Amino acid sequence: MYNKLYLIDLYDIYGSLLTEKQQNYFEDYYFDNLSLKEISENNSVSRNAVHNSIKETEEKLKKYEFNLKIYEKNKKIEQIINNIKIEEIKEELKRIIEE
Repeated sequence: MYNKLYLIDLYDIYGSLLTEKQQNYFEDYYFDNLSLKEISENNSVSRNAVHNSIKETEEKLKKYEFNLKIYEKNKKIEQIINNIKIEEIKEELKRIIEE
């Protein structure tokens, strides 16, 4: 379950770097909960082609994070914000991150 949520978080950050086909397969599989068979039928490709594309996409997302570390940095910033005692500063920092 953690891996699924982690991949979805990475997709939110790096998804625009993927091809349209990779985005579609990933969204069908992770967001729409379609099976590999359903995705393959909807796109007139083999189940194996969908499986390979999704696995390749997952590896790309992990590679982007390994190199850029945006997810990791965001988590560290969230921890710092959560430890800030002055509520006004805390809220301002949250607002900046969400922009």
